[in-house]
Amino acid sequence: MFKKILIANRGEIACRVIKTAQKLGIATVAVYSDADRDALHVKMADEAVHIGPAPSSQSYIVIEKILDAIRKTGADAVHPGYGFLSENANFAEALKAEGVAFIGPPPVAIEAMGDKITSKKIAASAGVSTVPGHMGLIETADEAVHIAGSIGYPVMIKASAGGGGKGMRIAWNDAEAREGFQSSRNEAKSSFGDDRIFIEKFVTQPRHIEIQVLGDQHGNIVYLGERECSIQRRNQKVIEEAPSPFLDAATRKAMGEQAVALAKAVGYFSAGTVEFIVDGDRNFYFLEMNTRLQVEHPVTELITGLDLVEEMIRVAAGERLRIAQDDVKLNGWAIESRLYAEDPYRNFLPSIGRLTRYRPPVEGEQADGIVVRNDTGVFEGGEISMYYDPMIAKLCTWAPDRITAIDAMSAALDDFEVEGIGHNLPFLSAVMEQERFREGRLTTAYIAEEFPDGFAGVTPREADARLLAAAAALINLRVQGRDVQISGALANHARPVSPDWIVALDDFSFPIHCEQRQDSVAVSFDDGTTLQVSSDWQPGATHATFKIDGRAVGIKTGLAGSRIRLRWRGIDATVFVRSPRVAELARLMPKKLPPDTSKFLLCPMPGVVTSIVVNEGDTVEAGQALATVEAMKMENVLRAERRGVVSRIAAKAGASLGVDELIMEFE
Repeated sequence: MFKKILIANRGEIACRVIKTAQKLGIATVAVYSDADRDALHVKMADEAVHIGPAPSSQSYIVIEKILDAIRKTGADAVHPGYGFLSENANFAEALKAEGVAFIGPPPVAIEAMGDKITSKKIAASAGVSTVPGHMGLIETADEAVHIAGSIGYPVMIKASAGGGGKGMRIAWNDAEAREGFQSSRNEAKSSFGDDRIFIEKFVTQPRHIEIQVLGDQHGNIVYLGERECSIQRRNQKVIEEAPSPFLDAATRKAMGEQAVALAKAVGYFSAGTVEFIVDGDRNFYFLEMNTRLQVEHPVTELITGLDLVEEMIRVAAGERLRIAQDDVKLNGWAIESRLYAEDPYRNFLPSIGRLTRYRPPVEGEQADGIVVRNDTGVFEGGEISMYYDPMIAKLCTWAPDRITAIDAMSAALDDFEVEGIGHNLPFLSAVMEQERFREGRLTTAYIAEEFPDGFAGVTPREADARLLAAAAALINLRVQGRDVQISGALANHARPVSPDWIVALDDFSFPIHCEQRQDSVAVSFDDGTTLQVSSDWQPGATHATFKIDGRAVGIKTGLAGSRIRLRWRGIDATVFVRSPRVAELARLMPKKLPPDTSKFLLCPMPGVVTSIVVNEGDTVEAGQALATVEAMKMENVLRAERRGVVSRIAAKAGASLGVDELIMEFE
């Protein structure tokens, strides 16, 4: 077994590998850039080596810098995680030349499967079902338009060396094919240093389902069931689960056997994933093979009981697999939610800054048998950088069945506190509550179809509003009680706290009557219903568990003057608890209108302006591209909202801008 493993990665996956290495008694080495000097993976490792400036192109993906760190520390093996150098055959070969083990597949398999064009040809030869498309390289936008037309729209334009949603665009017509070709090429070159592009047919109403494979260096290969990864945004996975709610046993077996056949065709060993597109009739088509550990591997671990990182280490050390195909049993259901540093209220644009509060839910097996797991690489007080992937954490829940696992995820998200940056936690909570998701009616177009106008938060139903009103009533009584104690101590007498209030939130207004009981409050509504509420909430708390009519509810709380902010299940409510007279006067107050920014193009996220494609004096049409901003390795094309004339351009290509900084003005 290895004595020291260097992890050629950062963030949550580096922390994940370190945990398994520690369990096995293996020393670890972290590498870090300027931006990651104080990162969690650096603190967790036994040793750490600085490898350069913040941009990954000058640090994490520079092979010679990783090799130098290996020489300095005497590491005898390297785990690449995912991304960066994990699927770089040259890196694997360089390690081999150094006499250092690569905890991953052989270079020949990486090279064959890393090129999407070559991999499809090999897959077809191995008897794996493949998607129709043009497997030759495409050099120009005109050629891309011609090929897309011959295949038939819609088509998927993809980077040959791509992954993680980078360098991928769907085109429904010639104009989108032309623009998508250039954007995919630019993104591919920036992310992978390889701008080769190919085009294939886009399967409509598709589900993205992948098979986990595991092989050793002695020719033994097994498949470990599937993962459903259909909930995607911009071709990036957001929510995954295992197993899939759609597959039957026969389809699972057929997909698994084809995945194993492909792995054997390239002499594969270690952990790998064969991705498929599955249509509504359970026809499946090979998409690509990822020759590395997948981001979503925890859900497979939760339903199989295996530690995939440990298996990768053992395989790299020459050990045989400890399981055969008949030993693989799928137990229960697991859900994974990817918590990203991106603002769902701003079209999921990246967010950076300091985590002023980071409190994950309690991990491990709960009293009811549910398991909560949180893979993360951040900590409270740490920084989210603009240079890397925006993932904060991967929150997972396991339960005996799918609905229980979903409910457990909802509760875990309720208990997860993140402050200081924009994040997608409210969106994840909203998806968990949707009937379509709970019924398992998924496609890769799920987010586009369910949130066609973006995400604006969840509008509370009346039952939800009453629940939050009851929580706010208890909070108000505790605040009033504290104020009474303070004023009573100062004035040597205490005023009584009124039992009658008006609770206003969203479009609801509830007259309530509160009766303090021994350890709870009875909140009565004017229709005669009463909710019994108890809680451990105290002034200053940012989260509390409320027991409302016997139901335990985790709610994030905040006080700002007379306002109570309550966040729960994707709802972000500002609640006012007023006396009847104050409520009457409040209804007469005019509503404050938001400022008019229609004459400005503002930078929607922190990033670098890579291009300005219009000039001062130009007339632009609605939907026309105006500028491109790059953030967290993703290109974002900014478009005109309406017809207008550009009066002033305030930013130049190459400028680094913050949120809402001015790019251009219109007449």
